[in-house]
Amino acid sequence: MLAQSRYAVNHLYALENWAEALPEPPAVPLTIVTPKELGRISQLSTPNQVLAVVDLPGQSPELPDGLAGGWSLYLDGVQSPSNLGALLRIADWFGFHHVVAGPGTADLYNSKSIQATMGSFLRIDFRKGDLADIAAHFPNLPLFGADLDGENIYRLQAPGAGMLVIGAEGPGVGKAARTLVQRWLTIPRAEGRAAESLNAAVAAGILCGSIRGSVSV
Repeated sequence: MLAQSRYAVNHLYALENWAEALPEPPAVPLTIVTPKELGRISQLSTPNQVLAVVDLPGQSPELPDGLAGGWSLYLDGVQSPSNLGALLRIADWFGFHHVVAGPGTADLYNSKSIQATMGSFLRIDFRKGDLADIAAHFPNLPLFGADLDGENIYRLQAPGAGMLVIGAEGPGVGKAARTLVQRWLTIPRAEGRAAESLNAAVAAGILCGSIRGSVSV
């Protein structure tokens, strides 16, 4: 948290042993608290050793040019905060530097979302947006979507840049976004298996890993 610049840190509340382990005093105010006090001010059932009070970053009205230069995720109505957090963590792991949340997507600053990112929210450019605006602004950016009837992901020769659209659990990608997706991808199920579908974050992890393995992102 202290080594990044996306979020301005205003105050730290930390356990004494965490503060003593710092190589040098932090440049922001620090208050030592007991484990019981940390539990009271944290929204987590099992708080860590430190809590930071930060300013939420504003969002520029301009779409980042980086969307056209690599791979990114678009989340179409992903309502589960835990899935949202896991998707940011997946994007961070596989080098998808931008995640755009479409209408109906959970709040990143829900405590469950933040906890599920395991710190990846500090490194990913996350913003709200509409797929139609992205398609209009970047007409040459290939738009891929996850769907059971798509082409085999393991046979994909991925381009150097693209956006992968991930839909909500159950309904999948919504009608409005479906009209904009150009190619559909699926993860083939093993022959004879009866599972109907995969969790959205699990599916995204497999798709992102396969894309990452076929192109440098």
